[in-house]
Amino acid sequence: MLLSIIRCRNYYKNKVSVGGKAVRGAREKVIAILMKIWLNVPGELEALRDDGIDLLKALPRKDQIAVHWGQVCAVYPFWAAVAAGTGRLLRLRGTAADAHLQRRVSEQYRERETVSRAAQRIIRSFIDWGVLTGTKEKGIYCQGRIYSINDPEPISRLVETYLHAHSNDSAAIKDLLDNTSLFLFRLMHVPAEHLTSMSPRLDMLRHGLDDNLAMLRKDGLAAGNGGAK
Repeated sequence: MLLSIIRCRNYYKNKVSVGGKAVRGAREKVIAILMKIWLNVPGELEALRDDGIDLLKALPRKDQIAVHWGQVCAVYPFWAAVAAGTGRLLRLRGTAADAHLQRRVSEQYRERETVSRAAQRIIRSFIDWGVLTGTKEKGIYCQGRIYSINDPEPISRLVETYLHAHSNDSAAIKDLLDNTSLFLFRLMHVPAEHLTSMSPRLDMLRHGLDDNLAMLRKDGLAAGNGGAK
């Protein structure tokens, strides 16, 4: 872990807070956020993190963004909330306005000034990631790069991280895969049984003819794939 901290500090030495004199500048804040995402994760996300690291080693670079995006959503649900609002506006209007995004998120979280500033930072991150791009109008953004994911493993992981990000015990898989927080992905159709079988922390409940639910297992115990048939 110490080696990772040193590498992280060196990487951002000439990229963030250059010339800054603050005791805890932007660079330190960026490092703290990255540390929480991949190193100092909450206890309930440690197994998810470990599997994510293994998956990053196995995936081609073009698919790795799905692992990083999901991990950020799981650790920082606010990121997922801003992403969902962004994707919803893009789907409805074809563009996302900064003012509309901030208002929607502020209404959800109430603390308007603090939330508005945090939402602005995340929108800037979306632009840095290349999944949002500016337009000729200031504060108006359009869809950036779209990633086609055809490997069921990162898709299964996105399902799992969504449940953590939204504190849901269960959700319909078709709704998860169509969720606007995944606006940057085009996901291959994968049978629900296959998706949930790829993680020891996921289970599936059959609910109607075509409305399978994904569930987070409690204390490592299956919720009963067999009993749900």
